[in-house]
Amino acid sequence: MPIRHALSTTTIALVAVFGGLIAASTLWPGAELLSGVPITLQTLAVLLAGAALGPWRGAAAVALYLVVGTAGAPIFAGRVGGFSAWAGPTAGFLGGFVVAAFVTGWLVRRMRVRGQLTTTGIIGACAVGSLVVLNLIGWGFFSLRLHTSLADTAAFASPFLAGDIIKVFVAGTAAAAVHRAYPQLLGAVRSTSPTAEPAALVDTVASGGGNSGA
Repeated sequence: MPIRHALSTTTIALVAVFGGLIAASTLWPGAELLSGVPITLQTLAVLLAGAALGPWRGAAAVALYLVVGTAGAPIFAGRVGGFSAWAGPTAGFLGGFVVAAFVTGWLVRRMRVRGQLTTTGIIGACAVGSLVVLNLIGWGFFSLRLHTSLADTAAFASPFLAGDIIKVFVAGTAAAAVHRAYPQLLGAVRSTSPTAEPAALVDTVASGGGNSGA
């Protein structure tokens, strides 16, 4: 991202708004399973930030949220804040939020560049960001921190799967609606092929198509 775009008023505003959205997602008290990992709406907000803003701005929104929370604002799961949140076995999920938002945004951006942005595709990008990237980092750290076996870690993680899938669909569908309303949110797209017609780069999402199977 060019520095002038990274520091633009629009970018700063979007990063701040989505950082605030992630913080607000913790207002729901949530629930905690026996593993000690809380069920919250953070993942949904993180995926939405990446899918709506793209890789760099999405990751920046998550980073802003983490900085404010680490500084002491009670905006982490369980309404806690400060460095203590990084000392527990769930700290991997906090760090993984940044990577998940970036990967989700990168996949959505690639579809946008190719003129293949669909609701189904955005949901798929959210699935990769959550079910693959975030779970790998979060549960991997959980296992290392508590010295649990792969089987035990999988047992801890399995109750969260249904909720994670629901969050993926909600975040993907919401991001698709955002891109329909603001088709230029990810910026102008340049063709990667010298023979491609500009019309071929029009987002399917922006035109309301490509929603079968979503």
